[in-house]
Amino acid sequence: MSINVTTLDNGFRIVSEQMSGLKSASVGIWINTGGRNETLKQNGIAHFLEHMAFKGTQSRSALDIAQAIENVGGYINAYTSKEMTAYYARVLENDVPLAIDVISDILLNPIFDQRELETERGVILQEIGQSLDTPDDVIFDWLQEAAFPDQPLGRTILGPSELVKNFSREDLLEFVSEQYGPEQMVLSAAGSVDHEKIVSQVKLLFDKKEPISKAAMISSKYNGGEKQVDKNLEQAHFALAFEAPGYRDETIYTSQIYSIALGGGMSSRLFQEIREKRGLCYTIFAQGGAYSDTGLLTIYSGTSADSLKDLSDITISEMKRMAIDFEQIELDRARVQMKAGLLMGLESASARAERLARMLTIWDRIPTLDEIVKKIDAVDLNDVRHFSDSIISNKKPTLSTYGPISNGVPFNQIIDSLVA
Repeated sequence: MSINVTTLDNGFRIVSEQMSGLKSASVGIWINTGGRNETLKQNGIAHFLEHMAFKGTQSRSALDIAQAIENVGGYINAYTSKEMTAYYARVLENDVPLAIDVISDILLNPIFDQRELETERGVILQEIGQSLDTPDDVIFDWLQEAAFPDQPLGRTILGPSELVKNFSREDLLEFVSEQYGPEQMVLSAAGSVDHEKIVSQVKLLFDKKEPISKAAMISSKYNGGEKQVDKNLEQAHFALAFEAPGYRDETIYTSQIYSIALGGGMSSRLFQEIREKRGLCYTIFAQGGAYSDTGLLTIYSGTSADSLKDLSDITISEMKRMAIDFEQIELDRARVQMKAGLLMGLESASARAERLARMLTIWDRIPTLDEIVKKIDAVDLNDVRHFSDSIISNKKPTLSTYGPISNGVPFNQIIDSLVA
């Protein structure tokens, strides 16, 4: 397997990885912009733009776009995150040029037809409504808002309905002109691909696209806080978060190992203590999420109203214990889980293409797997114990609960239990 990187004169980057034995490929364009790049009045427009990209170009209708890929047995989709927007396809090896042409077309030549805009507006409003009706979706939006209040990182990707109802064609065009410059884009391909052929095609498509003066992303400031909503639901949904390292922080590997050991699988502390021994919940997990300059360690569970306080108390107790009695066997198991997840995840062309794009965007190079594995192996027992202690010592948790919580968990009680 070989990785090749080419940068055009305007900053547009092409990265590819040839994977032997495959007859298919994953190809897409990742754009270094997302919800964090929106102003307050633009909240939700990056996601709206992602939807509209598939609704027609100067040469293809929305149906043409779908049929172009599906007629050859392929798959095309997109997503918007806080810091990235991606448009990608999976096709057979002979159809890679077609996939590149279609994806490039929707980015370079969108028409944003007014009728299609109104139709898609309705679709997005339905998506917002569905999210608000899904407790284990909305609770994470509330958690993010409480952790990073009054700043782009704390706002939802979908945006509020009142803004989505009023986005115009001109608003979409303005966001594209502000954010979709060639230097923000990475075309990534993995599988049965020919790098030189891809570069030749992409040069014809993107070489004349002019760079833009993109506004600097607003730095984040973790605050911590709470949002608790009492509602007559079957379960009380509980989400607790603490500030964690960003992508570029060397302690990111310690943070990931810590989250795996705490709540990353069936052998983790929280799963064993709260679900297996006490039967207080069906689902409980901990996960580390990272951005360019910060991150969140998040713990989530759904439980009965009567069990909410016990679940919260045990969670804090287990976090405090990890700073004292975290064992080598736990470290070894978490390390293996992390490495296995990394390596197994890269068995698909789609995962490879996404990794290439993300690594190039974050590091401006592609770290080798051996380099990452060495960093994972370098994390020792004291690193994890120290990290655990720093999380607890922060004393700035973020709490979000939703459901029958009238007799739930006072926020100050959680803060007090961290220092008790």
